[in-house]
Amino acid sequence: MVRFENVGVRYGVGSEVLRDITLHIAPGSFHFLTGASGAGKSSLLKLMYLAQLPSRGSVQVFGQDFAKTPRRDLPALRRRIGVVFQDFRLLKNLSVFDNVALPLRIAGEDEKRARKNVSELLDWVGLGGRLQDSPDTLSGGEQQRVAIARAVITKPSLLLADEPTGNVDDRIAYRLMRLFEELHRSGTAVVVATHNDALVRRFSHPILVLADSVLQPGTAGPAFASTDGAAGSGRITK
Repeated sequence: MVRFENVGVRYGVGSEVLRDITLHIAPGSFHFLTGASGAGKSSLLKLMYLAQLPSRGSVQVFGQDFAKTPRRDLPALRRRIGVVFQDFRLLKNLSVFDNVALPLRIAGEDEKRARKNVSELLDWVGLGGRLQDSPDTLSGGEQQRVAIARAVITKPSLLLADEPTGNVDDRIAYRLMRLFEELHRSGTAVVVATHNDALVRRFSHPILVLADSVLQPGTAGPAFASTDGAAGSGRITK
């Protein structure tokens, strides 16, 4: 699903913000990505959703080498990836409903089916009564839930979430994690970057730890006992 080999990222002439990253994410796996603020979590996610070229090394997503993939082929690859951005990136000129429906419409989904799926998902995340509202009228936590609904509505092959529970209370955070778990069980590979250690401890998934610009092997709950690259797991090499 995702394969990094000796990847480094440098902005300008400064030090590398990521270095010597070798990372294999298996299809259908679930990983938490943790690390202090400024450790490079967002940069790592950018590499995964093909928004940032590495300064060195190889990044492959869905078997395609990013650096060698023609630009005309990138949109099709990106449509297989759902992304929850820290700054939400909702379209203010569209309603809540239309923001979430947009990926389905781009993919050519039948409008009747799209309306049903979007309405059900927004109801599940607690926004069933805000379908026609503008994102500007929502709280930060509500906007975050809209952004998550938009990212998962197409049931992507790969879901990348950057601090997806940062603006919601613990009850909503757990509910959103259940949504990610459902996607994971249906075959989506999930990577969640988070500072919420308490939330991470509630789920038995492998943890990727960024420290000093490199990946360190983390710990995980009893359901994940090895990092040998087996189906549903990931392999980390420093």
